[in-house]
Amino acid sequence: MLVEKTQIMDQKAMSRAITRISFEIIERNKGAGNLYIIGIMTRGAELAQRVAKKISELEKSSVQVGYLDVTAYREDKTDLPFPIEGKQIILVDDVIYTGRTVRAAMDAILQRGRARSIQLAALIDRGHRELPIRADYVGKNLPTSRDEFVKVMVAERDGEDQVVICVEKQDE
Repeated sequence: MLVEKTQIMDQKAMSRAITRISFEIIERNKGAGNLYIIGIMTRGAELAQRVAKKISELEKSSVQVGYLDVTAYREDKTDLPFPIEGKQIILVDDVIYTGRTVRAAMDAILQRGRARSIQLAALIDRGHRELPIRADYVGKNLPTSRDEFVKVMVAERDGEDQVVICVEKQDE
């Protein structure tokens, strides 16, 4: 059983991180033209929607959003309503850890076409990479031990916005 150890981000901190990531994406890509955002299920999807909304507000143009479920046999949850070929893709996830989820997401995207580029945005980067993958946009770098778990909660799914570190409760 997981027990909460420390709150890392509250609703305001998450909102500021999303805003900062959105500004960085706009700056690096010189606007929102040809940008398409894909959220990795589950909580990356809600974060992708928020990033797209913020970019749309700032740039006064809509940004299309898709969702990708990288768990085995879950193609039914994937929704990419736009072609990948030649697009600048911003892949969004809640936490980047070993890099394996991101690698699976990139493989799934590339099976659908050759994107012009794939950039990665993560709310939390907790280190411990097993693959040479680095986020282009990070809300917060959070060094953790391997026995800790980072739990991102979003209002749309969990009823509140926050990021906490949890630990496994030892049996007494």
